[in-house]
Amino acid sequence: MFSDITFAYPLVLWLLLLVPFLIYWYWKKREGMSPDFNYSSLKIFGGIPRTVKEKFAHFPAWLKIGALALFIIAAARPQSFSSGENFYAEGIDITMVLDISGSMLAEDFKPNRVEAAKKVIDDFIAGRTNDKIGLVIFSGESFTQCPLTIDYSVLRNLLREIKTGMIEDGTAIGNAIANGVNRLKDSKAKSKVMILLTDGVNNRGEVDPITAAQIAQKFGIRIYTVGVGTVGEAPYPFQTPFGTRYQMVPVEIDENILKQISTITGGKYFRATDNRKLVQIYDEIDRLEKTRVEVTSYRNAKELFYGWAFAGLFLLLAEVGLTRTWLRKLP
Repeated sequence: MFSDITFAYPLVLWLLLLVPFLIYWYWKKREGMSPDFNYSSLKIFGGIPRTVKEKFAHFPAWLKIGALALFIIAAARPQSFSSGENFYAEGIDITMVLDISGSMLAEDFKPNRVEAAKKVIDDFIAGRTNDKIGLVIFSGESFTQCPLTIDYSVLRNLLREIKTGMIEDGTAIGNAIANGVNRLKDSKAKSKVMILLTDGVNNRGEVDPITAAQIAQKFGIRIYTVGVGTVGEAPYPFQTPFGTRYQMVPVEIDENILKQISTITGGKYFRATDNRKLVQIYDEIDRLEKTRVEVTSYRNAKELFYGWAFAGLFLLLAEVGLTRTWLRKLP
């Protein structure tokens, strides 16, 4: 009965110990009462059955004792509580901008740069919960692979479909940033972020990377730039009539431009030289851009003493009614 109930004044419940003493006192009182008439023997009345009134003679006393117990419980102020948590999430809109130029097939990352990048981006998406994420790809030009969405399953499927050669080769970093800005500029999110991953030097496109970064800064978009490629040279696969052959090609990353882009927009530049470092970079960005969640706990009390008090009052009124009518005792 009391498993989901607490009491505001639990010490009052100690008064319930009076109930068994009252019961004991009542029986002792009944035993000590002397009859108004003395008889030498009552055997002649032994066969007379007890009337209903006689059977309920003690009922008013039980009603009074029961009413007292209920009033004590009501005085202890029983309560039930409902509790929970309200979550407020301040979402972040993120656009992943991925270079898919031919140089991303270099195998200084395993199995190659583009597949390694897709793997860490996929893990990054899987770790988000309340943020809208979009996907922009670029090489000689840029297009949106997936607009901002919270349907992560669709986004991850579109990410897996990305391959080098989907669009004309080259490295149009400025166009890629401009495309990402178009995805984010109308966002109402408190934080707007772009994560740009490339392994080359801007050599295509109509938009200068620095100009694109300044436009992003005007819209409050923060850009994290990631340069991928080992230091020096990297093995690159070439298709020949005799099968795949590898040639060492120089790694050319315009780190100066990438650093300027991140500085202008309030982001940060990272250099990834292998798979492990790339994973660490996206883990760090994930920590820097975690959605802010505020949790407000609440606990509502529901007063229950009214029911107990009314029940005690009902028993008391029943006792008064019975003793004044059906179970009335003559003087």
